[in-house]
Amino acid sequence: MDYETARINMIEQQIRPWNVLETRTLNALSEIRREDFVASRYHHLAFVDTWIPLGDNQVMLEPKVSARMIEALELEPGHRVLEIGAGSGYTTALMASLGAQVTSIEIRLHFSEQAKRNLAMAGIDNVTVQCADGFSYCENQSAPEPFDRMLITGSVPRIGEVFLNMIHAQGRIVGIEGNDPAMQAVTVRATGQRTSLFETSVPRLDNVHEQPVFDF
Repeated sequence: MDYETARINMIEQQIRPWNVLETRTLNALSEIRREDFVASRYHHLAFVDTWIPLGDNQVMLEPKVSARMIEALELEPGHRVLEIGAGSGYTTALMASLGAQVTSIEIRLHFSEQAKRNLAMAGIDNVTVQCADGFSYCENQSAPEPFDRMLITGSVPRIGEVFLNMIHAQGRIVGIEGNDPAMQAVTVRATGQRTSLFETSVPRLDNVHEQPVFDF
């Protein structure tokens, strides 16, 4: 497989048409070898516009979804970023390549260990991957200072205070909220102000407290 041609096609045919146009983001997508974060049996899907199974009913997001969410963070070098859900470490790597200092929380030990290996092989060292439940981490963590940005890679019914308390007054969170079939990626400011980015559907974060659904 010609990975470099596939990478260029991914950027030109999937990423740019989704209005991901910032040069720094596009450079990160060019530089980070997506195929190195995909299990060998799925290498043929590394640049396809689809989910890639990670195991345990978890997935690697489509390239355009990862790219659009990261661009919405408006990362600057030195930003402290909290990621909930490391997965294979691919989105972690993209954020780190943009100069962010990333703390990534992954509930599954085998995912967190694989993410660490993938990031090390990519030569990325401005990342800390911790094996923990994201909700418990946010509820109990006494961070030395709030984070500048936060990325939530699994869906939740609504991005609430447990996450908003982790960012400072000028910070922002990008995540996916709602219930099938009406999920959407959103940017949430520390004030709670929301901006819808696009419609999508992704698996739930583990240990989500589901809101009751009422039929009338």
